[in-house]
Amino acid sequence: VVVVVVVRNAMTHHGMRRRALVTALVAALVAALVPRRAHGFYLPGVAPQDYERDDLVYIKVNKLTSTVTQLPYEYYSLPYCKPDKVKHAAENLGEVLRGDRIENSLYSLEMRFDDQCKVQCKEIMTEEDAKLWKSRIEDEYRVMMILDNLPVGITRYIEDEKGVRKKYERGFPVGFVSENGQAYVNNHIRFTILYHKDPETDLSRIVGFECEPFSVKHTYRTWNPDKPLLQTCDPREKIYVSDSQPPQPVGKGEEIIFTYDTLFKESEIRWASRWDTYLLMADDEIHWFSIINSMMIVLFLSVMTALIMLRTLHRDITVYNQLETAEETQEESGWKLIHGDVFRVPFAYDWLSVFAGTGVQLICMTMVTMFFAVLGFLSPANRGGLMTAMVMLYVIMSFTNGYVSAFLFRMFKGQAWKMNAMKAAFMYPGVFFCVGSVLNVFIWGQKSSGAIPFGTFFVLMFLWFGISVPLTFMGSYMGFKREPLEEPVRTNKIPRQIPPQPWYMNDIVAILVGGILPFGAVFIELFFILTSIWLQQFYYIFGFLALVMIILVITCAEITIVMCYFQICSEDYRWWWRSFLTSGASAFYMFAYGVVYYKTRLVVTHKVTTMIYFGYMTILSFGYFILTGTVGFLSCLAFIRAIYGSVKID
Repeated sequence: VVVVVVVRNAMTHHGMRRRALVTALVAALVAALVPRRAHGFYLPGVAPQDYERDDLVYIKVNKLTSTVTQLPYEYYSLPYCKPDKVKHAAENLGEVLRGDRIENSLYSLEMRFDDQCKVQCKEIMTEEDAKLWKSRIEDEYRVMMILDNLPVGITRYIEDEKGVRKKYERGFPVGFVSENGQAYVNNHIRFTILYHKDPETDLSRIVGFECEPFSVKHTYRTWNPDKPLLQTCDPREKIYVSDSQPPQPVGKGEEIIFTYDTLFKESEIRWASRWDTYLLMADDEIHWFSIINSMMIVLFLSVMTALIMLRTLHRDITVYNQLETAEETQEESGWKLIHGDVFRVPFAYDWLSVFAGTGVQLICMTMVTMFFAVLGFLSPANRGGLMTAMVMLYVIMSFTNGYVSAFLFRMFKGQAWKMNAMKAAFMYPGVFFCVGSVLNVFIWGQKSSGAIPFGTFFVLMFLWFGISVPLTFMGSYMGFKREPLEEPVRTNKIPRQIPPQPWYMNDIVAILVGGILPFGAVFIELFFILTSIWLQQFYYIFGFLALVMIILVITCAEITIVMCYFQICSEDYRWWWRSFLTSGASAFYMFAYGVVYYKTRLVVTHKVTTMIYFGYMTILSFGYFILTGTVGFLSCLAFIRAIYGSVKID
């Protein structure tokens, strides 16, 4: 395939014929070295599947989800029709952590063969079943299914300046509640399978999986389990299920019959574009507004930073270097006067080094994850791939955590590097473990599939203690052995007295003011991230997210440098922790925004859901605090070293 494409391009672009010919020869050589069975490159689990006419295809069932409770349940936790033997599909780590439980079902279809009124089974509702059905329906649970790695969706149409476009609403509701409070079950599903046919081979590929749920009170003359004939759905009499038929109520002793239709529709959509409808972004203007808004913040901070660097600092350094007498030096005021204290070891320096090391670990994990996501390796087609990648990259990046934390720890004249490595290895994962374990107990108490199974829990413990901790100690050993950075100025033995500071330079005021702009650069994108997490929607605009991430890093660095410059100009040399807290304070606004989102966007009726939401928001905000704080701290450290290394100190 590579050879054909390159040669075709060589024939088309006459001006580049020689270069394309060389490329074609190289590609041919590479293709010759590849084993003959390799037909192309596809991500594991997302390769196209060709079907012949009348091939038997099975629909897999996933979980039941709700935006009201945030507690997923297995499909067969409701008394749906079960096969004789329920088989669980192999799932990766990310799928298990998301609560996915993929299983086989009685839904089967023959490729390109329409089949209607297929009966699955008949059930009699017990009192317990009726309570369970009503509870799931009132909590707005939706059924998730999978066909050829495509999730089922209800068709919706949106109209904007680009015209009328189709998009999918994931899953279908378990049922609905009438105005008088009566619950009804959606016991008939009409599946529409979109397929793209190859005219040469007559093979087909599935490119769409749509459904339309109905609630219908089925009736029959006599029940024959082998071949039941319904009065409410009979293709021979051309009687099909519609919304005009009486719905299936929920109640003790109610007889419920589960049925489904399968309709096939040829489509012009190609297999490579079949996810476009699922990932349709109807509000891309908002994302561009977010980028422009963030760019304006960066531009404003860049101008301020440039003024400080090019005018004020350049003038200060020139003046300081021209001072010759001690009397002239004493008459001066500003940041040069604290040169003997600016590198004084801060309070709780061991924890500062641990926070900075963990922040570098989170930054590396985020950047690498973003890189692969932008390239398309972590698309929704690869279910659980994003979460799996984040967990594995966090574990691998533990080496950078140990290295950076130990390097800074030695710079602060610390000696107990093993204890420092222990803190680095257990600080953020320990918080995650404590909060996650408490939440997992409550989720397990609700018998939800979102609870982490024992086997997965053991795997996570192995990743932490078996891989992450040793890597952290390895990095700490190497970082502590490295020669520390030489301070550009000597530190006085006696600390200098800090003059009284104006109210606007108070620690709390300066930190809260500094956190506003980094949060302002990301809050619009934060809305879509929270929506994808809590409202069960796809998030696949990693290009926008990568731009916002770059802008966030620049904003944190610049706002911290500006605030740090104002601080040292006020002869306050306690910049270490403040530089970390200045940019890290944006996490406070992030958590506050999470509270607003909870109040305005979510409809929560369970206390466990509230605990889950604020538990995970606490973990996310804490990680965001460490990440942004580290960017600010390292930027300020480089800034301080640069300016004090530029002046002559006797």
